[in-house]
Amino acid sequence: MTKWTSKNIPSQHGRTAVVTGTGGLGYEGALALARAGASVVIAGRNPQKGAEAVAAIRQAVPGGQVRFGKLDLASLASIAEFAAQLARDQEGLDFLINNAGVMTPPERRQTTDGFELQFGTNYLGHFALTGHLLPLLKKGRNARVVTLGSVAARSGAINFDDLQAQRGYKPMPVYSQSKLACVMFAFELSRRSKAAGWGVESIAAHPGISRTDLLPNGAGQTSAAGMARRFLPFLFQPAWQGALPTLYAATDPAARDGAYYGPDRLGGTRGYPTEEQPPKQALDTSVAARLWDASQELTSVTFV
Repeated sequence: MTKWTSKNIPSQHGRTAVVTGTGGLGYEGALALARAGASVVIAGRNPQKGAEAVAAIRQAVPGGQVRFGKLDLASLASIAEFAAQLARDQEGLDFLINNAGVMTPPERRQTTDGFELQFGTNYLGHFALTGHLLPLLKKGRNARVVTLGSVAARSGAINFDDLQAQRGYKPMPVYSQSKLACVMFAFELSRRSKAAGWGVESIAAHPGISRTDLLPNGAGQTSAAGMARRFLPFLFQPAWQGALPTLYAATDPAARDGAYYGPDRLGGTRGYPTEEQPPKQALDTSVAARLWDASQELTSVTFV
């Protein structure tokens, strides 16, 4: 896997993908999949940004099959509507890349359904989306779901007593919880798919520390993190490189169901894809099962 890049992606002609997020890692992932021949739906809440992403990919990949799908991961109704429209448009789905997210807004905010914004968008939104799309994924060819974690997941903990951070909101611990939940979800989905015979592989990946708009959009342009992103760009690897572990997990035949991939250098913060040891707490199957049950109850989405 030495210096695996998007040039190593096998042909994806005849395969379909949904990638959440219209900028940064989502854009780079959609671009690489379109170059490899996949039909890609790039999903996001802002139609203008979606149209710009689609236009840029079509310019870079003449004849590329890419379209925008309106999806607000902070709204369970929007998630259900997106999935229903996709089911009307196509018979199956081969890839789902759960990529989009928000990071460390300075004050506690809520989704449309009253969830804390980071936990609700990064984790519960993707949990619900995957559940709604499972029937399509089961009809896909060697279907894979890739869910993005983060280096922040290493310090995460699932606080069942206050999942929505109602009693003491701290931006980074809440973000870390949401990303740990994403990793745990990826592993639990893999286990449940094998047990139920769904035929859907589930893999976790993370981008290291990458140069996207996640920090300034969440913490704000004038926050310490936002200023570092703006004035210290050498601390961040390019977005195309941050997307590589996700693309490897999604497309390479050697990527293992239930594994975790990230960059190979400087403690997983930059480099090229490699399999890495997940955070210890992500391997707690009893917590993962409890989180799954709580997520089904919160979202009213079941996996069948």
